Amino acid sequence: MTAPGQYYELYRGSSIGESLIDTIDDLINEGRIEPQLAMKILSNFDKAIADTLAEKVKSRLTFKGHLETYRFCDDVWTFLVKDVRFKSDGGQEFTADKVKIVSCNSKKPGEV
Repeated sequence: MTAPGQYYELYRGSSIGESLIDTIDDLINEGRIEPQLAMKILSNFDKAIADTLAEKVKSRLTFKGHLETYRFCDDVWTFLVKDVRFKSDGGQEFTADKVKIVSCNSKKPGEV
């Protein structure tokens, strides 16, 4: 579990997270912000995206596939699934050759 005030950094690898990091890197290289401010921005991003997804996303997705590998380390499950078929609430279906699922504790920092 993360310490109070800390959130997982999982979404930094998303397209929006990578764009934010690229922009922050440019600002640091141009001398427009200090690295300490960059770390604060990323910390705020981690909290904001986790809170927003928890509060705003209400749709569900089911999937089937072949479990290739799984592991549990530091309270985090990681699953690698092959030949995955997804189905949305609205009945839309799509597939993927390989999917990596990372599952972390859903409680907010400080909750027991």
